[in-house]
Amino acid sequence: MSLFLIALALAMDALAVSIVYGSQYKHHLHFNNAFKIALFFGLSQILMPLIGYYLGSYISSYVQRYEPYIVFVVFEFLGYDMIKHAKDSKKTTLKTGTLLLLALATSIDALAVGFTFSLKQINILYAIIVIGGVTFLASLLGVYVGEKLGSRFEEKAEYLGGVILILLGIEAIFNP
Repeated sequence: MSLFLIALALAMDALAVSIVYGSQYKHHLHFNNAFKIALFFGLSQILMPLIGYYLGSYISSYVQRYEPYIVFVVFEFLGYDMIKHAKDSKKTTLKTGTLLLLALATSIDALAVGFTFSLKQINILYAIIVIGGVTFLASLLGVYVGEKLGSRFEEKAEYLGGVILILLGIEAIFNP
């Protein structure tokens, strides 16, 4: 049960960002795009604890020290970009590089969790499957929730999404 709660906690950032991403689609979300978003977030939540588990405290403490700043920069840039393009009527394009940055930014905390798993003799294979699976499902759901919000509120949802990313970035700095 505690592993599932850890997985839910780790998935919350990915869920929030997935909702924001989904809000950009308005009426034209294809399953392939939703799947791609969920896959990126799920895989990053598998890889980061695995890296933390095997590389231990050195890399975990180093990256964790800079986590708030990394998250801040990525979210501020993407939030600003989303607000800037909120009035564009063009179809959303899913840029792999942007998605990769978001996936990594939302999974940095999983690196430290992986390190703690190595100290507690947790079965890492089982743990990363649960964490990645929960994040994948939460992200997939989030994209569809975001699409419904986006189709209902149109460009206001993209403005709100950009503001949410900016606020998440600011929150990362003040509440590391």
